Amino acid sequence: MCALNPAASAAPAMKAAVLRGNNDIRIEQIARPAAGYGEVLVRVRAAGVCGSDVPRVLHGGAHSYPIVLGHEFAGDVVAVGEGVSKVSVGQRVAGAPLMPCMRCDDCARGNYSLCGHYSFIGSRRDGAFAEYIAVPETNAVPFDDGISYRQGALFEPSTVALHGLFMADYRGGEHVAVLGGGTIGQFAAQWARIYGARSVTVFDIDATRLALARRLGADAGILTSDPDFMKDALARTSGRGYGTVFETAGSPVTMRIAFALAAKKSSVCFIGTPHEPLTFEPALWEQMNRKEFLLTGSWMSYSAPFPGREWTLTADEFASGRLRYDDELVHAALPLEQAAEAFEWYKTPGLVSGRIIFEP
Repeated sequence: MCALNPAASAAPAMKAAVLRGNNDIRIEQIARPAAGYGEVLVRVRAAGVCGSDVPRVLHGGAHSYPIVLGHEFAGDVVAVGEGVSKVSVGQRVAGAPLMPCMRCDDCARGNYSLCGHYSFIGSRRDGAFAEYIAVPETNAVPFDDGISYRQGALFEPSTVALHGLFMADYRGGEHVAVLGGGTIGQFAAQWARIYGARSVTVFDIDATRLALARRLGADAGILTSDPDFMKDALARTSGRGYGTVFETAGSPVTMRIAFALAAKKSSVCFIGTPHEPLTFEPALWEQMNRKEFLLTGSWMSYSAPFPGREWTLTADEFASGRLRYDDELVHAALPLEQAAEAFEWYKTPGLVSGRIIFEP
């Protein structure tokens, strides 16, 4: 938690966006953390606002108060604690926010996302909406100097998308549908292309997002507001349907569309998190039965050895250029002082397209 009385501490102060209650985020001076045993101190250069941060700020969804949010971040290592051997001062790193217990059965099996005793940077402990953050060495993922800090702040959504491919047992060679052209959907489409999709089609209600998807390598973008979109979508697969479907929007509407798009013996992966009830009608169930598709969920983005190949592959493919960055992935880059203003934008549906990134 925040060291909210820096005057009472020998530690130097730093600036942070402190969430003190529902819709109450303030810029304050708090104690700067130090790199403890096995930890590194990171000077935060970019920290993204995840969709999960919005209800934490606007709808009283934080686990506790006060708290510093921010779990999608990148920066420079400025100090290392005792016991650190793989990360050095001066390296650029992205932050893997999960802190699994490493003692339970799930952790022993390498299923860190399923740990029931985890902590989480920017949710259960202070995060990166601050000038500095101390994290375990294992949570600092080095990346090349040629990768920008804004790209580094997008590591986490990229890894979430890639974990979905692994959960769907994705093998390439099939038509792929991605429902939702947000940040995770854009990365899911790119990963499907990188790993050999026959074609990639992105579905969204926003033509701008579809244009971005095509620039990033998708073969087609389909507006789901078009009354004939399903006819067009299935025509692209000669009526067979899509071999893999990734639902990234977390909407009951797109979850139903996923069932309709799926081919026989296909895979359907739900990456998005719904916030409304999903009614499972008999007709929906029958589609799953008759098509015999594999339906799976995907939660977070980790594998063994921690934090996993999702993170190392993101670093490698950003460096190679096969995983692409576009400025339109970022809605706005703002100083930390505008944190409260930025969250006000989320009160207008559709206003924010892409990530908001704070650059302390």
